[in-house]
Amino acid sequence: MSRVLRILLAVVVLFGVVVSPLAAENAQLARGAAITDPDVLGKLDRNDTLTISRLLWPERNANFPLTTDMLFSQLPQLAPIPPAIEAEFDRYILQQKAAWPTETIGVGEGFDVQLFDRANLNSPNTRFVLAGIVNRMDRAYVSEESCGEIRLIYRLARFETRPDGSTSATRLPMTFNLVMKARDARQADASAKPVTCADIARRWLDNGDWQGLIGGGLSPHDAMLDRIETNIQISIAPKSALHDFRSDYLLKVFKYNGATKQFEESTLENQIDSNRIFADNDLRRDFKAWLLAPENLREFDRGTVLIPEKFLAKAAVVPTPAGLDASSLQPEFGMMQGEGKGDPVFTDSDVVGALKQAAARGDMQNIRSVAGFQRRLNDVTCAGCHQTRGIGGFHFPGVDWLADKPSNSTIVPASPHFLGDQVRRRDILTAFAAGKRPDFSRGFASRPQTRGSEELAGTEYQDGWGAHCSLQNAGSGTPDRSFTSWSCAKGLTCQAAAASSRIGMCFIKTR
Repeated sequence: MSRVLRILLAVVVLFGVVVSPLAAENAQLARGAAITDPDVLGKLDRNDTLTISRLLWPERNANFPLTTDMLFSQLPQLAPIPPAIEAEFDRYILQQKAAWPTETIGVGEGFDVQLFDRANLNSPNTRFVLAGIVNRMDRAYVSEESCGEIRLIYRLARFETRPDGSTSATRLPMTFNLVMKARDARQADASAKPVTCADIARRWLDNGDWQGLIGGGLSPHDAMLDRIETNIQISIAPKSALHDFRSDYLLKVFKYNGATKQFEESTLENQIDSNRIFADNDLRRDFKAWLLAPENLREFDRGTVLIPEKFLAKAAVVPTPAGLDASSLQPEFGMMQGEGKGDPVFTDSDVVGALKQAAARGDMQNIRSVAGFQRRLNDVTCAGCHQTRGIGGFHFPGVDWLADKPSNSTIVPASPHFLGDQVRRRDILTAFAAGKRPDFSRGFASRPQTRGSEELAGTEYQDGWGAHCSLQNAGSGTPDRSFTSWSCAKGLTCQAAAASSRIGMCFIKTR
C-alpha cells in the first residue's frame, strides 16, 4: 500500500469526519466524504505530513514545507507548470487589451484591470497550505479500477514577519489540487488480498480496522498520482463606465505522465473548446453527432458523460459573477445561439428530436427540455460548474486555519454546490462499502439530485431560503419540465433574483 494512502487512512481513523466547530452547521453533510477541520489540517501541514513537497519528494531529509520558489525549482515533476501558466497569462493580457483598449492592466490597485501577481509563484514568502482532503469515489465511473479519486486541496498563502517578530499569513486567490487515485490496483493488504473499493469506502464511512493494511507491500509511489488542477483568480476589474465588477479565474489541468515523471499540460475534463468547434465545420458536425448519439446523450443526462479530448480545451477563463443563468458569459450557451459565430451547433429542433427519441427509450432523468439541455451543456464543463453556486470562483476554499481572528468569510469550508452534493457522494460510498454498484448519476449543479431530498429538505441546498428554484413554478410562465421539481419549502416562494426568466431563489413570501 502506498505511503500516501496509509497516511490518509490514518487521518480518517484518528480524526473521523471532524469538521470545525465554526462550521458545525455543515458537519453532518460533510461526514464521511471530506476532512475540513482546520486544526487537523493545520497539524498535517505544519508537520510536513501531507504537504505537496513531502508527497512528491518523500525521501527528502528536510522536515519543513517548501516555499513556492523551492517547490517549482527543486521538484522536477512540477517543472512544466510555471511556463504553462505564464503562457496563459500572456494570452489573457493580449485578449484583455484587445477587448478593453482604453483600460490599463497590471498588478496593483492603480490599474483598471488588476492582475494576480505572478511573482507569488516564485517567492520565498509564499507556499501552498493544506486546505482540505476530499473523497471523490463518486468519480469511479471515470476509472473503475482506481475506485475514483482522493483530492488534496491546497491554498496559496503569503507569510510576512511583523515588527514584533511574529508571522502573519494571508491567503491568496489560488488553489492547487493534487488528485490521487483512490487506490493502486496492484496494492494488497498484509494477507496479500487485493485492497478493494469496498475496503477504502468503509475506512472513510465508519473508520474501521485499517491497521492490517499497513503490512501490505508498498506500491511504486507515483502509481497513485493522477493530475494537478490549478485555479487562479487571474484578475479583478472594478466597476467602471464600461462594465460592472468582474473577476476572472484561470483553470488549468496537468496530467501525470508516469514515463516522464512529470505533470504535463492536459485538456480539462468536459471543457468544450467552443472557439475551435465554431471555427471547424467538420469538428462542429462531429461534436453534434457524438453528443446526440443515444449512449452519449444518456450519460450526458446523468452528468457522467466524458467528452473526447479532440473537442476539449487546455485552459478556461471563468468570469464571475455570472448570475443564475450565466447565459451572457458562458460560451457553451453560445452553442445553442451562435452568438455571431455562425449557425449554432445545436438547434432547438436538433435537441427536441433527440430528447423525444431518448424519452421513448426511457433514458432521461434530468433533461426534459431545450433549456435543460442547455443548462447541462454548461454545468458538465469545468467553467460552468465553477460559476454555479460557488464562493467567488471556488468550490472548496477551505477554512482559513491561518487566520488570527476567523471571520464569516474564512470559516465556511466549501460552496453550497459542494455541500449540497455530499449526500449523493456519501450514498455512493455506502454502496461501495456494501459491495454494490453505485448510482453515479447527478442532478444539475444548481440543484442536488432529488434522491437526497429528505436530508436536504428545508436547507439552502434543496428548497430552503436561498435555494435555486423554477420561476415558472411561481406562476411566471409555463413550467419547464426540466425544472418542475425545483420548488420552495412551505412559507417560501420562488422570486427573481437576477436577469433570468427561468431560475430564481427561494425567499420568504411578502404580502
